Amino acid sequence: MTGPMYVPAFSMKQRVTMMANKYELIATNPDGTDGPLLAFAQQKRMAFKEQVTFYSDETKTRPVFSFKARKAIDLGSGYDVYDADGQAIGWFKKEFGKSLLRSSWQLSAPGVDADGTERNPTIAIVRRVWEFVPFVGEIPLPFIFHFDFTERSSGRPVLSVERKMSIRDRYRISVQDERLDFRVAAAMTVALDALQSR
Repeated sequence: MTGPMYVPAFSMKQRVTMMANKYELIATNPDGTDGPLLAFAQQKRMAFKEQVTFYSDETKTRPVFSFKARKAIDLGSGYDVYDADGQAIGWFKKEFGKSLLRSSWQLSAPGVDADGTERNPTIAIVRRVWEFVPFVGEIPLPFIFHFDFTERSSGRPVLSVERKMSIRDRYRISVQDERLDFRVAAAMTVALDALQSR
């Protein structure tokens, strides 16, 4: 993965452990079945400055890309996506003002400037209420939620992330814009799961 990499469809599986969330990014074959592993990531819980590194596999011997918060305290300042050589290839940012009722994000990469929003406002509100109920909000619920990213200037579809109903988080990702690098799309997908409550 040395240059721009377009992957039209892939899935993400999450495994929750005591100290970290683990993510597998898996290619989707033309017939819809799972293909090869594209990347593996691990997000440490309670990290002071959010950083997630993606590796070629679960041995974590070869890093292939990463994303990192620009500031330790102000996570709203955004996150930069880097290739294996540490060169920035894109960024994303949660729009906290717009996210009070429906989570909203900005996503940018070479040739791509997109806005992403939760598709269903009702599920967005129910999920927020659940998170604020004492003790109950600590119980994870497998809410189905979808995010659609569209190009800011034209409104054309760029990226769709759909969470499926399961105890073990499973996401289906469609990349409609060929200019969007897989590494940026994958980083955004992990962020939607890992950083949603930040």
